[in-house]
Amino acid sequence: MALKGKTAVVTGSNSGIGLGVARELARAGADIVLNSFTDREEDHALARQVAEEFGITARYIKADMSKSAECRALIEQAGVCDILVNNAGIQHVAPIEEFPVEKWDAIVAINMSSTFHTTAAALPMMRKAGWGRVVNIASAHGLTASPFKSAYVAAKHGVVGLSKVTALETAEEPITCNAICPGYVLTPLVEAQIPDTMEKYGMGREEVIKKVMLERQPSREFATVEQLGGTTVFLCSDAAAQITGTTISVDGGWTAL
Repeated sequence: MALKGKTAVVTGSNSGIGLGVARELARAGADIVLNSFTDREEDHALARQVAEEFGITARYIKADMSKSAECRALIEQAGVCDILVNNAGIQHVAPIEEFPVEKWDAIVAINMSSTFHTTAAALPMMRKAGWGRVVNIASAHGLTASPFKSAYVAAKHGVVGLSKVTALETAEEPITCNAICPGYVLTPLVEAQIPDTMEKYGMGREEVIKKVMLERQPSREFATVEQLGGTTVFLCSDAAAQITGTTISVDGGWTAL
């Protein structure tokens, strides 16, 4: 329970990577603020479930990460933000000349600009508390590129750059900022795509995972949300106090190619 007494705000955390990270932070003793753009009973029930399972305090706060004012309001409503995990993200795939303008604007807003707004709101709280950790969930696409993902690649490269600037501006304080760069991660969304991909290519589950879905991931294995959560917990630990302004790839060797 190394993070007992700390409060972690995790954006985009009612499913997938964000929820996996929040659960591992809770396992380490941190109180949790979950977030997404919906405001359903099941969102609040999820927070109660996490609280009961790990013996911590958890709550859910609705905020749309495409809107700058709501990004900042999320941190203000949380009241305390010792650990900020910027995870919210969306994706769209299309050639540059066909890329819908509204999709570009939404991806840049949610994947990159939200990280700026939440960080700007959280840093004063961290400085007042005398301790802080900012962990930005970037991507292997924050370090390399793929065709047809212009907005996502641009936004994730921006997140990596912003992480470095944040680290430099807090370098003489007990605050760190780093970016985790996952490759392909087995989330419920990805899991749901496997049957259709099997049918499309006429392959079995393991074959389609290794030969199609993980073609660019040398390990031929998905990263897990628990692994990303564990990496986040490490970056929040005392052992990582001098790790700041860098990227940690959890990508099965993708960026080593």
